[in-house]
Order: sequence, then C-alpha cells, then structure tokens
Amino acid sequence: MFPYFKRLHNFKFFMIYLALPILNESDYLAQLLDCIRNQEITEFKLFICVNNYDIWWHDPKLISKCEDNQRSIKLLKDFKDLEVVILDKSSPGKGWKSKKGGVGHARKLLMDTISSFAKEEDIIVSIDADTFYPKNYLKKIELFFKDNSCLGLSIPYYHKLDHGNERLILHYEIYMRYYLINMFRINNPWAFTAVGSAMAFPVWAYRKVGGLTPVKSGEDFYFIQKLLKTGQISNWIDTTAYPSSRLSSRVDFGTGPALIKGSKGNWNSYPLYNYNLFDEVKNTFEKFEKLFYNEIETDMDSFLKSQFNTEELWEPLRKNYKDVVNFEKSCINKVDALRVLQFLKQSHLEQPTHDSLVLKEYLFRFHKDQLNEKIIDALTDFSFELSSISDLDIIRNFLYETEMYLRKGQFNS
Repeated sequence: MFPYFKRLHNFKFFMIYLALPILNESDYLAQLLDCIRNQEITEFKLFICVNNYDIWWHDPKLISKCEDNQRSIKLLKDFKDLEVVILDKSSPGKGWKSKKGGVGHARKLLMDTISSFAKEEDIIVSIDADTFYPKNYLKKIELFFKDNSCLGLSIPYYHKLDHGNERLILHYEIYMRYYLINMFRINNPWAFTAVGSAMAFPVWAYRKVGGLTPVKSGEDFYFIQKLLKTGQISNWIDTTAYPSSRLSSRVDFGTGPALIKGSKGNWNSYPLYNYNLFDEVKNTFEKFEKLFYNEIETDMDSFLKSQFNTEELWEPLRKNYKDVVNFEKSCINKVDALRVLQFLKQSHLEQPTHDSLVLKEYLFRFHKDQLNEKIIDALTDFSFELSSISDLDIIRNFLYETEMYLRKGQFNS
C-alpha cells in the first residue's frame, strides 16, 4: 500500500519560492511579512498573486475587496526588506474574467510562473496571508528536502483561537483530525490532510503531475491527490503552520465556509463519520489483491457502481494490468481520496449519527489507555454545542498529539 520511502537528495543547493495568493488580506499582510522576514534562512523569494474578478470593480457590494487589494499592492511595493514579485490580477482591466478566477487559479498562476523558470530541484512552498509561520518553518522545509526525496509535504497545522470563533474552529479541527487519525488507523494510502497554507513540493514534482488543477475550491486537496497517484508525499516535518480561524466565503468549502455553516448550526458537510464506515473502507482496500484473481464482493461495491455507472468495476482493470502489483495500484487509484470521502458522506447520510456521541465512543474504544483524567473529565457529558471551550481545546490537543505521533510514525516506518 504505497510504503513511504526516504533517500538522500543529490542537490546541495536549491531555492525556495513562496507562493502567496491574496484577496482582501491587507489586515493580515504586515504580520505575514514579519513572519517571513524573521525566518531563519534568507535564501528564498516571495511571489504574490493579488487577485479579484475584474467585474467586482463595478459592483458596489464587492468593490471594497478590490480596494483592499490595492492597499495590499501598495504595501508590498513599499516593502523593502524582501524581494517580492507581484502578479497583479486585481487592478482595473487586469482582474479575472468570467469563470476563470478564485484561489485555485491564483495558486496555479503563481506555481506555473515559478515553474516556468525555476530549477527542477527548487522548492515551492504554498502559504496564506492569514497564517502564522514560526521562525524555523522554511529552515525545516529546506532540511527536509535536502535529506528526502518525495513528491511533496503535507505540513502539520494548528488553528489559532482568534476572531471569537473558538467553538467553531475547534469543532472543525476535531472533525479534520478525527478523519485523518481514522485513515491512519485503517492504514489507508489516502491518509492526508490538504491545507493550502501548509504544503510544499519540488518543482520537478509539480511538473511531473502536470501542475495544479485550478478548480474553484479544494485545489489543495486535488493537487495532493495527484501527487499521491504518482508517488509519495510525507505527512511529517518537525514544524507547524498556524492558520487563522476567521469566517470566510472566498471559497466554496474549506475552513472559512465550514465556520460560516457551523455558525448557523449546520455541520452536515463536516460530520464525524462512524468509525465502522472507515472499517468498511479498510475491508474493501484489503480485497484489492484478491480481486485480481476472483470477482468478490466489497463493502463499497454498491456505492462505486453508482459512482462509475457500471456493474463492471474491476474487470476492465484486470484486462489492462496483467500482474497483481499494478492491478492493486490501479484499484487504489480508482478508489481515490475523493471516492473514499464521497463514500463516507453518502453512508453517513444513510445512517446518520451524532457527532458528540461518535467522538466519545471512538476515543473510549481506540484510545482508552491514553486518556488521562483531564481528558476523561472533558468527555463527561461531552457536547460540541454545550461543552466549555476549554474542554473542546483539551480534546483538540489530544487529537493533535495523536495525529502528530501517527504522522511521524508513518514517516519513520
């Protein structure tokens, strides 16, 4: 199942390129520039795409975002401490046209621009304006890629409790960590978390997978999935990005939209799936080798036949791949991260469960021996809606530490 591998890099020097999309971020930009200016290394270049739709200049409800972008451009042009390359997709006549636009296109423009001239061993680091990066952030990334050869890094994250949205961001982060921990538990090859502000990859890997697909939302998810279909990524590096917990409607899904929905009491898109559903995914993946030899039923058959609109899920793969190793890989690529997530969502809708009860049952079943008195007290009468912020944070921190242990364990295996 795609074991992680590690080998020494042959390159002694490479440049790090920071890729930063900006939309309505002037309030965060000064803090971010301080983070970057204070990094332990100085060999990097900052590329920024300041972007909005051109039509927004003529919309009274949206023109303020364009004006904010212009403040960002001015701030960047006046900033003398760092070399900054500005890609202006904001000024009148330069903004996005029609449906081509958004953070996906901004990230793609940045990364394509860097890839057009950078050396293949150079590193692209994807960042966001509202995220705090510790002083060792780029240094750790530099050391990682000097010592390891893989297609990319999904970097640990930890949301700041700011903007008065503590309950919302803790609920969302618990959802994210619960998902990844269960994917690690079932040893699934699609165990990763996509955070656009916390990923890095070599230019050669970016070129190898054909670059980033500029979908309207979730471009980070689809990009990491592309990397994994081609080779290996690492989920572990000894540093952490600290994204903001602000509400945002700039994209259709992700942290900002999740918090907006959650503020209205709607967590339907971000449930804690019953751990039994993860076991069904595990049972299916474990049958891929056997499917090479015989047509057997899997727990995901009904869902997959509906998704692919066919009764013949595996026979076409048997015809195309004559050895079991490549057949199994083709099954994994067919039932990819998106299909796993869709299966969990659909199965959850068919058998809905309560998030608070699922979390308690899961923790006492799989982590009982690791729960100290403080955590057990927080789980007593636990409720996402009613428990204290302190108790929610205790649970978040336990899951964070568990996830970090599993990320590091996967890297060292």
